[in-house]
Amino acid sequence: MLQGLTGWHLLIVLAVLVLLFGATKLPALAKSVGQSARVFKNEMKEMKRDDEVSASSTEAPRAPETGTASTAAPEPRRSNDTAI
Repeated sequence: MLQGLTGWHLLIVLAVLVLLFGATKLPALAKSVGQSARVFKNEMKEMKRDDEVSASSTEAPRAPETGTASTAAPEPRRSNDTAI
């Protein structure tokens, strides 16, 4: 797509940018673009971190090891039939 661009093409694009925005506005525009890119990058890092945290919290709990006795008493069974 951009294989045919040469140095002259880039120079023309730069000249058009200077004419459109003016030389005084270009540093502010570049600073704004840089800040936006930095915010986007930080948000992407936080989204990855959130995904890792949610993935680790949804893992299945481990089965209890064999040979360890449970101290809790078993719950009594409940009947589905109700007497009237």
